[in-house]
Amino acid sequence: MMLQAKNVHKSFDGKEILKGISLDVEKGDVVAILGPSGSGKTTFLRCLNFLERADQGQLIFDGDVIDLHNASKKKIAHTRKKTAFVFQNYNLFQNKTVLQNVMLGLTSARGFDKKVAQAKAIKALEKVGMADRLDSYPIQLSGGQQQRVAIARGLATDPEIIYFDEPTSALDPELIGEVLSVMRQLANEGMTMLVVTHEMEFARNVSHKVLFLEDGKVIESGPTKDFFENPTSDRAREFVKKILSTHEGTQE
Repeated sequence: MMLQAKNVHKSFDGKEILKGISLDVEKGDVVAILGPSGSGKTTFLRCLNFLERADQGQLIFDGDVIDLHNASKKKIAHTRKKTAFVFQNYNLFQNKTVLQNVMLGLTSARGFDKKVAQAKAIKALEKVGMADRLDSYPIQLSGGQQQRVAIARGLATDPEIIYFDEPTSALDPELIGEVLSVMRQLANEGMTMLVVTHEMEFARNVSHKVLFLEDGKVIESGPTKDFFENPTSDRAREFVKKILSTHEGTQE
């Protein structure tokens, strides 16, 4: 098992957002984290990468047991070096070029030599189809292009796992496909990914597992095929029926 999250709890202002979430992830898994808005999907992802400090819970990563509430700064830094996080809104530095944005995490956070960092950054940008825009600034790019740069920034660090927090939610509909295409390519190459998403076709066709949350609890968890074709809970059946009928309506 590459990664296990156990009994993750998180409250904000006395309101419990996560009520004991657990998840097992094998190397090469693509896990789609699904559920209605407000179900705790993003909070769970952020807790796994210590962008939020969980109130309770355990993370086992490559055999290393980490207390999500009490982990030291050193332990957090060590764990984060194995991961990348792709945000909804790209989080690029507007005053830096595409190449500089991707290099920055390598030189400042990881101490890479500038030439080595540049080579790794260009390679990552080639992978996402952005090598022709090295000297462009984020304001000169579409949302889809900015998100591909953000993915390249993560890839450049050679992560063991990438967390995606609704990576297409801020994009115009016609730009969503280019980002999903890059993610599909990464999945085909065996990248381990946890993906909070509302893109049901991507979840159904690319992910291996589904974690379905509602009201801070796991309603259903298991293989993607089982979730979409034979959900066991009433709530999951209702969710799948609704999204499939919506999709069929858009196909007509």
